[in-house]
Amino acid sequence: QVQTAESGGGLVRTGDSLRLDCAASGSPLASYGMGWFRQAPGKDDEFVAAISRSGALTEYADSVKGRFTIYRGSAKNTMYLEMNNLKPEDTAVYYCAVIVGAWGSTEKRNFGSWGQGTQVTVSS
Repeated sequence: QVQTAESGGGLVRTGDSLRLDCAASGSPLASYGMGWFRQAPGKDDEFVAAISRSGALTEYADSVKGRFTIYRGSAKNTMYLEMNNLKPEDTAVYYCAVIVGAWGSTEKRNFGSWGQGTQVTVSS
């Protein structure tokens, strides 16, 4: 079974960029579609982005479309979320996970093997 771990979070200012990394162990990430979720203080988990197993398909939440990019690394066990033009409302703990169901569903139950999360804080 695959395990995931996120890194790359930090404290940035409005308009800055940040890249989050997701590393896998136990099984190559290339075997799975992948996704990112986030949870802001006092709010429910929110789908952010997903990428298919082949990398040919991507999907984004409307709130990040045009600013965030999800992509796979050249190494088989890495996946990234490039975040540009960050806003204070992007402040959250970000989690990566694998797609355990069918491609196309952004519901949390369609994902598994959650990492511990990485904190992103955007100051105004």
